[in-house]
Amino acid sequence: MGLNSAQIVILCTIWLVYGLVHSITASLTLKRWVARRWPACMPLYRLAFNLLALVALIPPLLLIYRWQGDWLWRWTGAGWYVANGLALAAIGGFAWSLRYYDGAEFVGLRQWRERETQVEDQERFYISPLHRFVRHPWYFLGLVILWTRDMDEVFLVSSLMITGYFIIGSRLEERKLLIYHGEPYRRYRERVAALFPLPGRYLTKEQAKALTGDLTD
Repeated sequence: MGLNSAQIVILCTIWLVYGLVHSITASLTLKRWVARRWPACMPLYRLAFNLLALVALIPPLLLIYRWQGDWLWRWTGAGWYVANGLALAAIGGFAWSLRYYDGAEFVGLRQWRERETQVEDQERFYISPLHRFVRHPWYFLGLVILWTRDMDEVFLVSSLMITGYFIIGSRLEERKLLIYHGEPYRRYRERVAALFPLPGRYLTKEQAKALTGDLTD
């Protein structure tokens, strides 16, 4: 049974609310406001942000599971191997990329342990191997996984909403990165594509070192 217009509106609204909440809580404006009003809460901010992001995913994921609209396409034959091969490669890319991130910083454990009260993230500007080819590798890998799945109506609507958020969210994220890292990030952004690797829009190891002074292999 296909989705009706009311279900589409509900699903889009839930994803829209998720994106708004996620963007607002990630913004420097809200972080600075919390830091002024309740500075003692700042060491927990990143942990709370990540927990909220996970909990807020429950409603849309439940709708995807319960509504299950008519199939629009399902991968079969050679297409099944290609689609799932790409998805596995993307998952492998996620796992491999973790070695280039400060996991404790990303989750928020370091901020809690060190009672960090600064608003700005403390990670230095660096360019990992994947970042040499695309500015937001996790978004890119997420899109590969998203669009290589069998697609029904509810998942298509969700995929379009998530893709739209990745586009908007990446731009909002880059505003903060420009504040954090300034001119080096501005020059990096001019050289490397945002969400999808493009011919000629990448950095060699030497070029990455010229921007950051360091490249972890």
